[in-house]
Amino acid sequence: MHFKIGVCQLIVADNKESNLKNAERAIREAAANGSQLVVLPEMFNCPYENKAFPLYAEEYPGETTSMLSRLARELGIYLVGGSIPERDQGAIYNTSFIYDKNGHLIGRHRKIHLFDVEIEGGISFKESAGLGAGKQVTVVDTEFCRIGVAICYDMRFPELMRLMALAGAEVIIVPAAFNLTTGPVHWEITAKARALDNQVYFVAASPARNLQAAYHAYGHSCIIDPWGQVVNKLDEKEGILYGEIDLQYVQKVRRELPLLQHIRKDVYEIRRN
Repeated sequence: MHFKIGVCQLIVADNKESNLKNAERAIREAAANGSQLVVLPEMFNCPYENKAFPLYAEEYPGETTSMLSRLARELGIYLVGGSIPERDQGAIYNTSFIYDKNGHLIGRHRKIHLFDVEIEGGISFKESAGLGAGKQVTVVDTEFCRIGVAICYDMRFPELMRLMALAGAEVIIVPAAFNLTTGPVHWEITAKARALDNQVYFVAASPARNLQAAYHAYGHSCIIDPWGQVVNKLDEKEGILYGEIDLQYVQKVRRELPLLQHIRKDVYEIRRN
């Protein structure tokens, strides 16, 4: 009913080879320190820029996914491979590949909600200019529990998180790269809200902040418990975040404050397509 998670907050450079080497180093360190599930950040092998996505994109299986599979199998860990640009039939997706401890692919989440924003005095980005959108809610089975996986902007949509909880997720993992406009005001409060609304452990995994890059990630990877309290968090620098997932605590919270049982389906309902 307990397992340890390690979240790798990584500097992402404009070099795939160095990014993969850094990711492998961090995965090995997290596993060596007892992590049974390891998480990487959004676009961990690629700069977060539309012009970079087609240059770094891989079909499945490819260099990055083969590395993730090999490490999961060798280290005997579950691995949520952050996200990478995935090329499929002429389109590119922001995709997270999820592996079990035998190195088998058990899930693939393509980012559903694309980050198209124009914030006056802040950030301007149009993810749809370079990426396609996914259409599937992703919940995978592990030996510990069911785990939901989404990517970055997806976490702003409570309907998606609720569908994961209704599908049995007790942990939701979101590789994400909030920026310096939205991150300071929205990052932690959104993670807390999604955790307590769905009574799950919510894990938000960011890249470290690289001021030499065009896109500056907020960092501050965090683990929030089902009561909305911070289990652990990082600052903006590269590092590994560790936390203990207590599934008995999930059940305790859900039993004492039975939100999911009190959903009024006679009044409203979120339907799966």
